[in-house]
Amino acid sequence: MGELELGLFTAALGLSAPWRVTRTEFDGAQLDLWLDFPRSSRFPCPAKDCTQGECALHDTADKTWRHRDFFQHKAFLHARLPRVRCPEHGVGQIEVSWARPGSGFTMLFEVMGLTLAKAMAVAKVAEMVREYDTRIWRDLAGARAPRRGRR
Repeated sequence: MGELELGLFTAALGLSAPWRVTRTEFDGAQLDLWLDFPRSSRFPCPAKDCTQGECALHDTADKTWRHRDFFQHKAFLHARLPRVRCPEHGVGQIEVSWARPGSGFTMLFEVMGLTLAKAMAVAKVAEMVREYDTRIWRDLAGARAPRRGRR
């Protein structure tokens, strides 16, 4: 896939630097998008009260999130999720703009699910989005739970 197409997917997802779509795969039923960042990237410390600014990369963990369908095709985002080393707070997992910490869904997928769940049974929502209802229930509980340490 060319740079123009990758740039279109990057824009469609609302990604900002240093994140960008670097690869796509489509098998006729599922669209997979790989998000990545340049090697020299630095990220803010995940501690909310940190004054250190940008921190160096410590390591990454491969993560996958279910995204809203592209047309009628299931879509998944894949990324190396960075952990950074802060001189003040140590090593910590960064947060990304497209998903809640610990969620296997993107925020757009969650918002869609929450909106649908207000109007219909979770079993019907699960059928519509082609996910197990147990995943939808877990997501609904996680999205409604207050986040610790935040105001």
